[in-house]
Amino acid sequence: MSVRRVMGIETEYGIAVPGQPWANPMAASGEVVTTYARAHGLRAGHGAWDYSDEHPLVDARGFEMPRARADISQLTDAEDPSLANVVLANGARLYVDHAHPEYSSPEVTSPRDAVVWDRAGELVMREIVERLARREPGINLYKNNTDGKGASYGTHENYLVTRATPFDRIVSGLTPFFVARQVMCGAGRVGIGQESERAGYQIASRSDFFEASVGLETTFKRPIINTRDEPHADPDQWRRLHVIIGDANQADVANLVKLGSTSLVLRLVEAGAIDRDLEVLHPVESLKVVSHDPTCRATVRLRDGRDLTAVQILTEYLEMATTFVQREGSDPATDEVLYHWERLVGLLAGDPMDAAADIDWVAKLALLQRYRDRDGLAWDDHRLRAIDIQWSDVRPDKGIFHKLEAGGRITRLTSDEDVSAAVASPPADTRAWLRGRIVEAFGPQVISASWDSVVLRLPRAGRVARLSMLDPLAFGREATEALVSAGDIDDLVATLGA
Repeated sequence: MSVRRVMGIETEYGIAVPGQPWANPMAASGEVVTTYARAHGLRAGHGAWDYSDEHPLVDARGFEMPRARADISQLTDAEDPSLANVVLANGARLYVDHAHPEYSSPEVTSPRDAVVWDRAGELVMREIVERLARREPGINLYKNNTDGKGASYGTHENYLVTRATPFDRIVSGLTPFFVARQVMCGAGRVGIGQESERAGYQIASRSDFFEASVGLETTFKRPIINTRDEPHADPDQWRRLHVIIGDANQADVANLVKLGSTSLVLRLVEAGAIDRDLEVLHPVESLKVVSHDPTCRATVRLRDGRDLTAVQILTEYLEMATTFVQREGSDPATDEVLYHWERLVGLLAGDPMDAAADIDWVAKLALLQRYRDRDGLAWDDHRLRAIDIQWSDVRPDKGIFHKLEAGGRITRLTSDEDVSAAVASPPADTRAWLRGRIVEAFGPQVISASWDSVVLRLPRAGRVARLSMLDPLAFGREATEALVSAGDIDDLVATLGA
């Protein structure tokens, strides 16, 4: 049993134009994307993304929502020529999504790589802010998920899952886990309720915005289990689990455990190895109960009548994963995830504040509590809300998290060197490698690209070719480096069969 599988993280960044609260966020987000594209000689205009394999209305429950019934926010396959969209040299996608600039990381095969390429996105956004600061008024970006005034934007995870796994089993196996997982990887938020209408502090920034157990939507009636069936891979072999319930993590440990523990639970689901009933009686309400209790002592009612804390639920999943690994074997990536998973539930079962070096919400709460103790601030004090926003500023001299990490108060698993390299280099073991290298080496010939295709203009053949890359684990460095290095796009396409 291994934690390794094809996965990735999408993050919509919060955006603000200093001194201009009325600024158009879509126009500002477009400026973010085009600024980076221009600086790196990348194409960010009309047609840069290939939408032909996008199917956002296909539902994993076995039907497709009629287009006429869909909300416009669900039509992510409809090209908007006014919105910037670019594929980066590291295989990632940078574009405007629902009035926010989004960095979608390239496909990777381990939680640690997911953390590295997710942090590479932070450096991309940081560079953009620095470039835009050279002309007034500039634009600031925040790695968070809510503005505290009623707006929420997503950090989504993607996991490739075998198509043979019944979707009902995914729902039953994952729902209790997602209700509980937030205590290990919530980002924390000042305020209770979607518009922070009640004073207080909660564990996850997004939990108040979820209103359904299962569903296709992502921007309204948000479900704990999203049913979008858009694999970006061979649909007969794979489904892509699109997880919309996570927060934007800055802490390496929390981010690693978020990805790694979810992958392990999925492995249990695929193997039919969930050997106990953990069904939560009221999952949407329970999600909020857990999030609103930073002591981690609140219990939720299970269908079998037990009342368990989130930590106790996570411990049950950890026991199943550990037992399965002991029986099926492990690898270093899996051992790393299990080590931190076990460590985190141990800390949270005692005094949660002992996890301040590892978990975003705990680190933020510890800081806020110091301000409250020093200045006698109530939870509805506007200064605490300002600190909450400033926590996630991508600028190293402004972002409070970055200052704590630079001061050695946050556990770091990645290195600056690895993250910097990931800004320009794609992962070597997935198709992202070929996507990124083609963009870098043959940019003028690239008409458009997507997760599973690159459309190219072939100079010698005098035609357009669509290079299909349905296998996420093919087209890596070992298989295609020599072809790219040869420098002939016609030969590359001919060899790969487009």
